[in-house]
Amino acid sequence: MTELRLPRLGQGTWRMGERRGQADAEVTALRHGLDHGIGLIDTAEMYGSGGAERIVGRAIAGRRAEVFLVSKVLPNNAGRRDTIAACEQSLRRLDTDYLDLYLLHWRGDVPLAETLAAFEQLRAEGKIREFGVSNFDVDDMSELWAESGGQQSGTNQVLYNLTRRGVELDLLPWCRAEGLPVMAYSPIEQGRLLGDPALRRVAERHGASEAQVALAWVLRMDGVCAIPKAATAAHVDDNLAALDITLTEADLAELDAAFPAPSQPIPLQIL
Repeated sequence: MTELRLPRLGQGTWRMGERRGQADAEVTALRHGLDHGIGLIDTAEMYGSGGAERIVGRAIAGRRAEVFLVSKVLPNNAGRRDTIAACEQSLRRLDTDYLDLYLLHWRGDVPLAETLAAFEQLRAEGKIREFGVSNFDVDDMSELWAESGGQQSGTNQVLYNLTRRGVELDLLPWCRAEGLPVMAYSPIEQGRLLGDPALRRVAERHGASEAQVALAWVLRMDGVCAIPKAATAAHVDDNLAALDITLTEADLAELDAAFPAPSQPIPLQIL
């Protein structure tokens, strides 16, 4: 069982590093988050073909000790040698000596034993402190747990928000039973869930935005960390304010009626 403890709120970087004209604002946003105690930054070699990692590298320059840094390896790079090479390339882009957490981005064709062996080597060399997975369903997690060292995984990062509640039926209970923290990406569905009348009513009762309520809904869950992206300092402040929202039973009932959980298991959803 992992001893990893994640903060409730982190900073995501999906779609960062893709436009040169936005780079300075993205760096400023990440630094603003650090200034206000959001130390977890999540990125991946896939994001912007390494561009997001370069943005993060600029943002954390001189501040590495303040950061819990997460990156991910693509499944086509998940063989033993390829994982080690991919991690070293990520470290160069991030301009750091180590990652706090390194994840397999999603399940591919490479045997899990190979990836785990690479993770263990990287940890032994001090290049990563912990490892984990992303976009793994219950069957994948069961296979991982059966592998030597698999139960040392620190997290499973999955899509979870008001419109993507399938994980509540099986995956979240499985992770909770195993003491495994879950990282929720796209907690406001990239903004697509905004505009719902029920969400708006709950937001009005709290004097908050719809996005803040949607984020607070995810943050209310024990053992779940949310990693919304914020490309501006103002957006970072909005995300921070969600930590101060306590949803009532009436709020939750209204949101459940508008965004019901599925009544039977569905395949793990991925963006």
